[in-house]
Amino acid sequence: MQITFIKPTLGCLGDGERFVDEARMEPLSLGVLAGLTPAGVDCRLFDDRIDEIDYDEPTNLVAINVETFTARRAYEIAAEYRARKVPVVMGGMHVTLIPDEVAEHADAIYTGDGEALWAQVVADAHHGRLRPRYDGTFGVPQHSVIPRRDLYAGKKYLPVSLLQFGRGCRFKCEFCAVSQYFGHCNYTRPVAEVVAEIAAQPRRDLFFVDDNFVSNPEAAKELLRALIPLKIRWVSQASIEHTRDPELMRLFVESGCMGNVIGFESLDIDNLRQMHKAANLTAFDGYAEAVATLRAYHLQTWAAFALGYDHDTVESIHNTCEWGISNHFTFAAFNVLMPYPSTPFYERLKAEGRLLYDGRWWLHPDYRFNQAAFRPARITPDELTETAWACRKRWSSWSSIVKRALDPHTNLATPFRFATYCAYNPLFRREAFKRQGMRLGTR
Repeated sequence: MQITFIKPTLGCLGDGERFVDEARMEPLSLGVLAGLTPAGVDCRLFDDRIDEIDYDEPTNLVAINVETFTARRAYEIAAEYRARKVPVVMGGMHVTLIPDEVAEHADAIYTGDGEALWAQVVADAHHGRLRPRYDGTFGVPQHSVIPRRDLYAGKKYLPVSLLQFGRGCRFKCEFCAVSQYFGHCNYTRPVAEVVAEIAAQPRRDLFFVDDNFVSNPEAAKELLRALIPLKIRWVSQASIEHTRDPELMRLFVESGCMGNVIGFESLDIDNLRQMHKAANLTAFDGYAEAVATLRAYHLQTWAAFALGYDHDTVESIHNTCEWGISNHFTFAAFNVLMPYPSTPFYERLKAEGRLLYDGRWWLHPDYRFNQAAFRPARITPDELTETAWACRKRWSSWSSIVKRALDPHTNLATPFRFATYCAYNPLFRREAFKRQGMRLGTR
């Protein structure tokens, strides 16, 4: 039996060329799914961000990972295979959030964690009795499973190995699809299994893809202690309140943490209250103490902001960008706030009549990447789109890159940190300009 796993790209550029992602990372979820596949089944991977998909290459089952931003392209790919009578199963966060839509484009859909029922899907497909829907449960990720990293060979991903310690987050942020997907719960793997996976792959530069690495602080500390003798360098995603725990900060450094993606989201406390960003409210004093702590421990921060909440103005968004530059963050994401389906934020905007693009921006032919998909309270949708883009251009300007580089506490703290800064800032600058205004899907 042959299974073809597919990671869709976002869409195409203004000239109709399919978007090829230079900053691509290994699709860990598909590697895990291949690892869950029973022995004797041949697995191959088409990464649409790199590969030209050969739709005529023989296969018995196609498994497509669907995210909201890639849904339109995923449906295009599925249509090609289904026209050739090849069964298609779709899974991923978008499928769990809005299964009825996805079911229109697949022979089978899979909700929840792949660990629960993937072997059953494979068996059913092998015997020609694929069911239209499989509902997996949530629980401990990747139990006793090592991802099939051989599927990544030759695809020129960034030289960082992806792995996971936990899934989900205990917080209840209004806009967060992850929180909705996992029901505000966090599930962590046994520490010994994580250590064994690290030992089973050759790299020492790692990215834990956890939605919130410190959602369970005591579990995180147990893992960090186990990482210390491994002599690795790693990054992850973490909520800001971890800066208030000195033991956790010390263990971060001792275990080889280079820094984390941190959702600051907004500098306005009324916005934070509206989005129910509890982790930030507990650490909020304009973030001065939190940022000082990150600098004191020499951690390079990827600051993430959600632009467009009800108290935002054009001026406040520009001020957010300048604040990020003044704090010399290594990277930053100035994200237009997106109403992901089935989240409390989406439902609130729907009830208030503020959604644009008929409520399904991810499928609308007129929607473009990084556009506002709703009516903000104090500015127009166009002003939100334009101001967020202005922030990205300002952040990625060469003057900003040079200014932020010259920080002795973070980006100049070690030669490796400086080399990382110099390698990735130009790369992310190119990607920001390529993606802006890109059409979702390719047709």
